[in-house]
Parts: sequence; C-alpha cells; structure tokens
Amino acid sequence: MNINKCKGVIKKKKQKQTMAMVHTSSIFSTNLIHLQPSTNPNPITKFTSPHTRNNNFRPPRVASIPYPPINVDYLQTEFSGHGASFTRLGETCVVRMGLDNGSVATLMLPSGLITSYKAPMWHGGLLELLHTSVSEADDGSGAVVRGGVSLAFKCDGDGNGNGGVLWSPSVWNLRSVGGSPDESIQVELISSNSEDKIEFKHIVTLQQDAISSEVVITNSRSSSLKLMGSIIGHLAISTPEAAYAIGLESSNYFVKPPIFSNFSIVPPDFDKNESGWFKQLLSGWGLGSQQDSLSDNNRQEDEEIEGEEEDNYKHLTEKMSMIYTSAPRNFTIMDRGKRNSVGVGREGFNELYIFSPGSSHKPYGKYSYLCVGQAALLKPVTIGPGSEWRGAQHLHNPNL
Repeated sequence: MNINKCKGVIKKKKQKQTMAMVHTSSIFSTNLIHLQPSTNPNPITKFTSPHTRNNNFRPPRVASIPYPPINVDYLQTEFSGHGASFTRLGETCVVRMGLDNGSVATLMLPSGLITSYKAPMWHGGLLELLHTSVSEADDGSGAVVRGGVSLAFKCDGDGNGNGGVLWSPSVWNLRSVGGSPDESIQVELISSNSEDKIEFKHIVTLQQDAISSEVVITNSRSSSLKLMGSIIGHLAISTPEAAYAIGLESSNYFVKPPIFSNFSIVPPDFDKNESGWFKQLLSGWGLGSQQDSLSDNNRQEDEEIEGEEEDNYKHLTEKMSMIYTSAPRNFTIMDRGKRNSVGVGREGFNELYIFSPGSSHKPYGKYSYLCVGQAALLKPVTIGPGSEWRGAQHLHNPNL
C-alpha cells in the first residue's frame, strides 16, 4: 500500500514513525482509505460460479469494541503452518492466509473482521476485492477499522426480545487452522456464551478462486433460539456508477433502511436516526458507538416498499438499500471501472441484502463500495433445542 495514503490519520514527523505505519497498513486492503480526524474444521462446500516510535501513534483497532489482549506468540507456536501466519498489532493479532497462486486474505483477532482479500486477475496481477477504511475514533482514542467482511448477528432466546437470552458474538478465539497453501486454507474461529449455552463458529476458507465465510450456530439449550442478522461484506468498486448486479431479475424485494453495524462504513448523507425499523432490529445488540445515536425514543413507522426486480442487469448508481427474499443462490457484481467482477453465493440464508451509497461521492474514495450480505433480517432463523444451523457467504473470483 502507498504510505502516502496514511497521512490523514497519523501525520508523519519522523522516519521511524513512517516505518511503523508501513507495518500497520499491511493488514488492510489496498482500497483502505485514511481520513482526517472528524470534529473441525468441517470442509465448507466449495463454491462454483455459474457463469517508528511516536508517543502519539496508536495502532488501528477494529471499530470501537474493547477487546482483551491476545497471546500472539502462543498462536504462532500452536497454529503456524498450513499457509497461515500471525503478527502482533497493538493488542490485536493479524492472521494472514496465503496460497501459492497468489491469493491472500487477512483477518483480525479477536474481532474476526476480514480486512483484505487479494485475488489473482486475468492480467497477471492481484486485485483487492474488499474495501476497508481507517479513521479517527469518535472519542479520539485512536484509529479504528471498518469495512471488510464482518458478522452482525443477535440471538434471542424467546424470539421477541423480552426476557430470555439476548446475545451477540463479538469476541472471537482461534480454534484451528487447516489446509495447505497449494490448494486451500481454513481458519476456524469460535465465540460462545456458556451461560446461555450458545456457540458460534466462523469458518473462513481461502480457496484459489474464492473466499468463504461460514457460520455454524449450536443451540445447546432446552428451548428454541431465534437468530437475526447478516454476514456483511464491503466489496471494493471504482464507483457505484460503474457497478451492476447481474442475475436478480424477477427476485422479490423490500426497500428498507440500511443495516449499519459497528463495522459499517456509513456515508454522511445517511441518517441512522431516521429508521424505527432499524432501531427495533438492532436494539440490544451492543454493537458499539455507531449505534449510540439510536437510543432516542422518537421512533417512527417506516414506509415499506415491496416489489419485484425487473432488471437482470441492475445499475447500482443510485442510493439503495434492499432486502431480496427470493434471489438466486448465485449472482454477480460487475465493475466496469476496474474491469472485474465478483460472484456472490450463499448457503442456508434465505435473504440477500444489498446496499449502495450512491454515486455522489468521489470515485476510488472512502465510499467506493457496495455492501452485500447473506441475511436473516425480515424473518429470523429458528434453531431448535440441541440443534445446529449453518449459513455461508462465498465471494468468487471469476477473473483468472
């Protein structure tokens, strides 16, 4: 990554500081945007596409959730190999997965945020397919990371948010690493609530032409569990004006306010306070400071728009936030600006979430992304007592 892009978050005063910044920036996507401060492992189904020193320097942290420190030396000793490596960054750990064909992915512990996926292209180079952003924290406590691929889920023990368990996985531990760099690498993370007998697994699999995020939820309770949320991915594009969604024709959809989790890159022209539906959906998730503004009592009813997609070659240039309820399992995002495409696939989930910030922002800037998410937002998933449920999102690189 070009070091000059880091000037907005931390000013370069010394050469030593510059070297520290090089180390920090290497974990994020090459589409990472720095801003000025504001005033087991079960094999996952393979996806096939259908068609310097400075007292002021603080390493970036992920969003605004406080995490316990990680013993990186232990992880390196216990789990290194298989094409995976571990690097300390402040109180966090960067896990790097690299394949012999050039595909590289990085994720952070204990947040579980996937910050980069570089894929080989037809022209022989690598292209970053994910979009991340580093900016100053709202409380001035340092830089925070948003974007990439993250999990935003909540579990409700009684299905209505009144009493029972209400829990969201946020701290992830490394459970296993498997595979080899000549074919695929799999990293399994776990987050659990022992008191309420709920376990989440997040299995990240890097293949030669794809990266997959699989969630496995185990309900060891004697009663059912309701699951709501989404795997949310920020795909890097040149600009929404050059982006198209291919293959969604005849899919039913609902127009809904955007789902802004703690890891979301929120455009300035979107008001998080305007959605009563959004507040009710995420109430009690504990997703951090981006949700603090949602606690007011002025809730309003949202106008619900329902329709059927008429365009098989949908232009994503306008601001949009839609949940498709009958979308195909596989579709394609094409970017004419970068001359590449990404195949998006899902398993388990019945809903597809798509968000575009619109084309009024600077191309190749902070808001040059699209959000895609395999979701259970309109209709929760019911997990029976003693049962397990699986869902996955696949990002496929068809550009080899």
